[in-house]
Amino acid sequence: MTKEEIMKILPHRDPILLVDRVIEKGEDYIIAEKEIKIDNPIFKSHFPDYPIYPGVYIIEGLAQAAGLLLLKGNEIPLFLGIDSARFKAEVRPDCILRYEVKLKERKGVIVFVDAKAYVGKKLVTKSQLMLGIKE
Repeated sequence: MTKEEIMKILPHRDPILLVDRVIEKGEDYIIAEKEIKIDNPIFKSHFPDYPIYPGVYIIEGLAQAAGLLLLKGNEIPLFLGIDSARFKAEVRPDCILRYEVKLKERKGVIVFVDAKAYVGKKLVTKSQLMLGIKE
């Protein structure tokens, strides 16, 4: 799935659209990527002399990947909660950030997912996320 196809599903737009492409998608999982480039405006302020991609952006990217897994039609993903978020390593430019999201449980319009982010084979973030789906 390309960025153009992603924008047909998610309501997000640059600079807060944090998924560049979907690599693989199954019924209960998705693998997506974001290119982390030094020219990203966030690096002008976080931190100019030692650029680190913000953890909150990693979590938001994971939530957007979950939205791509879950959404159909004119639904809107609502980010409802974060549990057990852990940041295992820094994410620095220039790299590919890979999101891996797996459906854990669904209760009506509330969905729980296990979410992990990697750079290469290195786990950089893991969390459990709760999302809602609004029509």
